[in-house]
Amino acid sequence: MEVTSSNNGGHSSFSSFRVYLTSLSATPSRLSRRAISVSTSSDEMSCLRAVSGEHMRRTLRWYDLIGLGIGGMVGAGVFVTTGRASRLYAGPSIVVSYAIAGLCALLSAFCYTEFAVHLPVAGGAFSYIRVTFGEFPAFFTGANLIMDYVMSNAAVSRSFTAYLGTAFGVSTSKWRFVLSALPDGFNEIDPVAVLVVLAVTVVISCSTRESSKVNMIMTAFHITFIVFVIVMGFLKGDSKNLTFPAKTGHPSGFFPFGAAGVFNGAAMVYLSYIGYDAVSTMAEEVENPVKDIPVGVSGSVAIVTVLYCLMAVSMSMLLPYDLIDPEAPFSAAFRGSDGWEWVTKVVGIGASFGILTSLLVAMLGQARYMCVIGRSRVVPVWFAKIHPNSSTPVNASTFLGIFTAALALFTDLNVLLNLVSIGTLFVFYMVANALIFRRYVPVGPTKPWPTLSFLTLFSITSLVFTLIWKLASQGSLKAFMLGASAVVAIAIVLIFQCVVPQANIPELWGVPFMPWTPCVSIFLNIFLLGSLDAPSYVRFGFFSGLIVLVYLFYGVHASFDAEANGSFVVKDGQVLKELTEV
Repeated sequence: MEVTSSNNGGHSSFSSFRVYLTSLSATPSRLSRRAISVSTSSDEMSCLRAVSGEHMRRTLRWYDLIGLGIGGMVGAGVFVTTGRASRLYAGPSIVVSYAIAGLCALLSAFCYTEFAVHLPVAGGAFSYIRVTFGEFPAFFTGANLIMDYVMSNAAVSRSFTAYLGTAFGVSTSKWRFVLSALPDGFNEIDPVAVLVVLAVTVVISCSTRESSKVNMIMTAFHITFIVFVIVMGFLKGDSKNLTFPAKTGHPSGFFPFGAAGVFNGAAMVYLSYIGYDAVSTMAEEVENPVKDIPVGVSGSVAIVTVLYCLMAVSMSMLLPYDLIDPEAPFSAAFRGSDGWEWVTKVVGIGASFGILTSLLVAMLGQARYMCVIGRSRVVPVWFAKIHPNSSTPVNASTFLGIFTAALALFTDLNVLLNLVSIGTLFVFYMVANALIFRRYVPVGPTKPWPTLSFLTLFSITSLVFTLIWKLASQGSLKAFMLGASAVVAIAIVLIFQCVVPQANIPELWGVPFMPWTPCVSIFLNIFLLGSLDAPSYVRFGFFSGLIVLVYLFYGVHASFDAEANGSFVVKDGQVLKELTEV
């Protein structure tokens, strides 16, 4: 595709230091012009795609997406979160917690699917928010998500060393060495984690189709190990453990901690579902987005939910909930049992495959986010380039791979785990809001305030419910306040549904039961955000501040230059050609 040149004689805010200082003085006016500038679907699929030069090949089918979705979600985290949530919150009813969390993930996946079907580009949530709320909200959420990807991938790669050691019966300390000159938390050097990250970077840079094949093979092995663990749990387990604890003084029954324990457990295990959002970033490489994306995204979430529920039942049958090891529930359940020690090695091998698959899918997703953010010019356009031979975003993949490897080399797992998840949940929340906005606000000059007011009121009500749930003391007053908040939230949705008609009904695939489905997703994501610890919010605030500074000192000026140079403009007929190719 031919794009108007932005180099010869074009305007640049970075041509000299004096020009840059002048540009900085114009920041307020440029912000007012660019910060909430909204692109269109045709923009995203035509002129912005042209910035990358080559196009990504459409080689993926629905089964590839299901494989990528399962690989992205079923990582090593489930081997940890299941035991922790059962021991501390839900008990045997952890299976119900997983079912609730799976429903939450499916509702959020529906929101992603509608956008991905109608906007099959690699930008994922960044593009979805850019066509609804504008450039800065999109950059803010997308950049936070990339930071979460990088840090969680670094954490996952370091955990690969631990599980690999379990599989071979070698202590983790044998794989790492300590540099006393570095501060605690940053002094354990892990070369294995670095090699894993760099190897995955090479794989995803070579070919998306080949990456999918590698993922399918590793995911098949991983699911085989999971099924093995489930079967062993049912064979060795005892159904009495589903209702009776080991110690008589502890609460008993299938719901030992009541409804509160079930929902608190759901909040914790929901993080095991994070990963399906990376599948939406593959939309630009799907052969038939209308048919393949709904099956791939929703199908992977449904399959993973079934696997998680079976794993939860298996674990609950192996041991009473008050004896479960919250750190390593499955391997610890078999450790010390006569003739069953070998199962712990199988768990280590299975978790290792899970780490590799989740790492591969996540690194595919983070590179495509960076690529599309580069297309928008708010970061250097170098990140947007597609290699002509591999048809992959090699620059973005390489840069983020090296950044991830550097973090994995030095940074302790516990430090990294305190810095993840909040950005991802925030993006899920933003995508659900964007879907409602897109459905109910007409395209063109219009007044979006009824919809924006509704979204604000509903979010505030959901936040009030969450704060009451977390902070209020148990009793009838708490139950009354929770009930009142729920009634107010339902009333707000009913009033909005009756007063504001849908302006844009999708022709291809749409989320059912609007606006209830995305509203439930909004509520649940706010509720889950309320379950995160203080360090998560400290990280979110710190990196959010950095993101704002990057946009103020670079992004808004580069974007303004691109607009002034006509770099977001394509020749007549190109938009129609791009749209009809899908």
